[in-house]
Amino acid sequence: MSVKVESELVVEGSPNEFLSLEEKIYRTIELLKTARDGRAAAERDLARVREQLESREEEVDSLKSELVALKREREEVKGRVEKMLAQMDSIIAAEQ
Repeated sequence: MSVKVESELVVEGSPNEFLSLEEKIYRTIELLKTARDGRAAAERDLARVREQLESREEEVDSLKSELVALKREREEVKGRVEKMLAQMDSIIAAEQ
């Protein structure tokens, strides 16, 4: 006993509806391509900004070190000036 099964493809709708669907699919594909291009551009921008941030952080660290050195130098100079002023005060006091 053999049974034959025939399948028929039933397409409902007009050719215009099919064309409309096809156009929507192509527009969706183009939107996807545009979104992917936008994402790639955003990722490139993000990488560039991260590099700039890293560079700025290195610059900030360098400036902090320089500031500490300058403060230390200022304190040394201040100490030497105070010492000279004290010596001048003692010289003036001895002359009086």
